Amino acid sequence: MNTFKRFTGHLRTILAHKHQVLINCAKAGILRQGITHDLSKFSPAEFIPGVRYFQGDKSPNIGEREAFGYSLAWMHHKGRNKHHFEYWNDLNLDLKRYAPVKMPTKYLIEMFCDRVAASKVYAKEKYTDAYALGYFNRRKEHPEMHPETEAMLRKLLTMLAEKGEDETFAYIRDLRRKNSY
Repeated sequence: MNTFKRFTGHLRTILAHKHQVLINCAKAGILRQGITHDLSKFSPAEFIPGVRYFQGDKSPNIGEREAFGYSLAWMHHKGRNKHHFEYWNDLNLDLKRYAPVKMPTKYLIEMFCDRVAASKVYAKEKYTDAYALGYFNRRKEHPEMHPETEAMLRKLLTMLAEKGEDETFAYIRDLRRKNSY
């Protein structure tokens, strides 16, 4: 694939993803987060590798990892975007090692919106409300995610799979009201 096609493909994917996250965040009652979601993807540290490793059906970070054994773009991204559970790791003074921290509700909701949006963008016509839960379950354990964060994310993804978007986003709006921030 030539550079122009990778550039336009990557840009279209980012914009489609941001648009879908914006829709989801509006449904969840966190519109401001939807507007500012993933702005770091337009930084040179993330955009240039995104074009270089664009594949169209999965994250360019996978291609960068295959090439180098790690993804600098991903490390840049997760360190700047609080809706990624990987952001929420800090030195635990009792354990004397880094450990996951429980995510604040507003970022957990954005993470849910992000995962659903990514599932829609990458799965395209194969998408169902159960898709994001299936993707989540393929990673059997999530030791780097705080157990309460993991349990709530699983609950939301399961609700989406079983009850659909309308009921899940209604539940999320209520959850958000109860957990002011």
